[in-house]
Amino acid sequence: MTIGQYDVNKGSNDPNLLGGPAGIWVDPSNNEVFIADGYRNRRVVVYDGATGKYIRHWGAYGEKPDDTYNFGDRNPAGPPPRQFSTVHGLVGSKDNLIYVADRRGNRIQVFRKNGEFVKEKIVAPMTLSSGSAFVIALSPDAAQRWLYLADGTNHKVWVLRRDNLEIVGEFGRGGRQIGQFLRPHGMGIDSKGNLYVGEASTGRRVQKFTVR
Repeated sequence: MTIGQYDVNKGSNDPNLLGGPAGIWVDPSNNEVFIADGYRNRRVVVYDGATGKYIRHWGAYGEKPDDTYNFGDRNPAGPPPRQFSTVHGLVGSKDNLIYVADRRGNRIQVFRKNGEFVKEKIVAPMTLSSGSAFVIALSPDAAQRWLYLADGTNHKVWVLRRDNLEIVGEFGRGGRQIGQFLRPHGMGIDSKGNLYVGEASTGRRVQKFTVR
């Protein structure tokens, strides 16, 4: 199966083509495929995992994406943009929420699976270049108490309480040594809570971190 065509894009509201998808999460309950369609488009789009049939899509705040939206001067002290900047990663929780990393928007937005907006969290708003919100991983405990956010611009991983999105910690800093990062860009977590962080650019490695 193939969804979309290489280097062909018709915008954020086209049902059949993608615009530089950056992340995928598959709902184990019904095989719906949630795609972070964010390098060119500004949306989350959902397809049927068995057939590839388009199901639905949405933009920031659950609204219809608008590719003509003017982001202005991206003033970090001003209100957040009404459209996604770079939808870069997403993951679903056990209690049926979708967590979306809007990379250059420096934020996490939370939705119900139908696209209904729930809440958002701004992270490191002064990150003005390529953004702070790259990819998200959730802890594997029953309540999924912790949310981890890889920040490829500030070279760290943020730790948040999932229930209220309060930032409670961080680890890592720029560098090539053990425990340091160069462009953390991908992340996964296993059933024991071990976190695996992949580095892009000249990082070119995966590091494993054990939660204590």
